[in-house]
Amino acid sequence: QVQLIESGGGLVQAGGSLRLSCAASGRTFRTYTMGWFRQAPGKEREFVATINWSGGRTDYGDSVKGRFTISRDNAKNTVYLQMNSLKPEDTAVYYCAADQYSYGSYDYQYDYWGQGTQVTVSS
Repeated sequence: QVQLIESGGGLVQAGGSLRLSCAASGRTFRTYTMGWFRQAPGKEREFVATINWSGGRTDYGDSVKGRFTISRDNAKNTVYLQMNSLKPEDTAVYYCAADQYSYGSYDYQYDYWGQGTQVTVSS
C-alpha cells in the first residue's frame, strides 16, 4: 500500500553536504514511522536515522550522529535526510523505509522500502 521513492543522491567531496528526499504514497503517511538505512559494498545494512509519525522523536546511528538530520513534512508526504560533513565512509546506497507500528533502529521493524539512492563521497 505504501511506495517510497528516494532522490537526492550523488557524488560529493568529503566535507560536503547532500539532502536526500523520500516521497511516500498513501493516505496514512502521517501515521508511519520513517527511517533511513544504508548499505555499503561488502557490509550489512546499517541504521542511519528514524523519525516518529509526529516528527517529535528522532534517533540516529552512532556513525552519523551530529552530522545527519532527519525530518519530515507530512503535508508533502516526504521525509528528508540532511547529510553534512560527509565522509568517504558514508558512501553507500541509502534506503528509505516506513512502518505503521514500530519505532526503532532495526531493519526488520520496517514493512516498506524504497529502491535506494547512491551516495558517493570522495576524498
